[in-house]
Amino acid sequence: MFTGIVEEVGTVSAVVNTGSSSGVRINAKTVLEGTKTGDSIAVNGVCLTVTKMGSGWFEADVMNETLRRSSLSSLSQGSPVDLERAMAAGGRFGGHIVSGHIDGTGSIVSMKNDGIAVWITIAADSRILRYIVEKGSVAIDGISLTVAKVTDKDLCVSVIPHTLKNTVLGFKKAGDTVNLENDIIGKYVEKLMQPADNDKGGITAGFLMENGFM
Repeated sequence: MFTGIVEEVGTVSAVVNTGSSSGVRINAKTVLEGTKTGDSIAVNGVCLTVTKMGSGWFEADVMNETLRRSSLSSLSQGSPVDLERAMAAGGRFGGHIVSGHIDGTGSIVSMKNDGIAVWITIAADSRILRYIVEKGSVAIDGISLTVAKVTDKDLCVSVIPHTLKNTVLGFKKAGDTVNLENDIIGKYVEKLMQPADNDKGGITAGFLMENGFM
C-alpha cells in the first residue's frame, strides 16, 4: 500500500520489451534506502516488484496487463518517473490509500496558471470518472491529489509549486498520458451495494429496510 506522496523523481536508464519479456531499470537514490529484492516501489503510480538492484538503480519486471492498463509502455531511456516505497507500518499517512493498481489512463487537456498553482484538466473514460468526486482524492501518476472539479468528460486538479517541482507533473504538457487510480473505497462500496443472491448474502434494499436505513 502507498500514500501517493512521491519520495523522489527517478530516471529510466533502460527498457526491455521483447514481446515475451518486459522490464525497466531505473536510477534512483532515496527509494533504495532500506529496500531489498522483492519489495514494492510505485513507479508513476504503478506497483512494481524490485527484481534486482545495485548502487543507484533497481530493476522491475512489467507484465503485459500492466503495459495495457498504464502509461509504462511509453517509457524510454531518460524518462523521469515518480517513485514511492510501500508505506511503512509506522509511517505517516500524508496522502490517501493508494494500492498502485492503475484503473486506466487519462490525457492532459490543458495546464493553466492559476495564481501560484497550475490548474490541470485531464480527460478520462466514463468508467473512471464515475468514481471521481469533487474534493475527493485521485492518484495521478502516483501523486495523491484533491479533485477540484469533475464533469462527465474530465477532471481538474490544482497543483502547488512544490508538487510540480518534486514530481513528474513538472515535466508534463497538454497531450501527455497519465496513470489514474481511483479512491479504492468507492469501488468497494459499489461492489457491496450490488444486488446479491439471497443464498450468498450481501447488502440489498430489503436488508437496508429491515435494519432501519430506508
